[in-house]
Amino acid sequence: MKPSDGPRERVRCKVDYAAKNEGRSVKMNVRCASDAYKMELTANIDQRGSALSGNWFESQYRQGGKISGQNVNGLIEAKIESETITALLTVRTKGNRQSFAMESPGAWVSQVSIDLHRDSR
Repeated sequence: MKPSDGPRERVRCKVDYAAKNEGRSVKMNVRCASDAYKMELTANIDQRGSALSGNWFESQYRQGGKISGQNVNGLIEAKIESETITALLTVRTKGNRQSFAMESPGAWVSQVSIDLHRDSR
């Protein structure tokens, strides 16, 4: 994570997904924290064909808005928007790993890069 007012910070995250409508919709809960930052995000995303749409809400900073984008062969490219932020997201999934990159020039957090791996349960 790269805040605008300081150096890059290491972040730990936990993500839970709940698929519904035969995998065409997903509800996700994301909790991330660093030494100076905490985020709790929920999102509901629907897919029709390759088009994505939905909404998100982050409870620590009380921000929310809409999500739009495309999912083509497991590569998700999306835009999140609210009244105060616009960010571009890229999500890649391969096997039990997922990478997440966000860029939001001019925002307090201008870059986020997260590599996730699925716990074996």
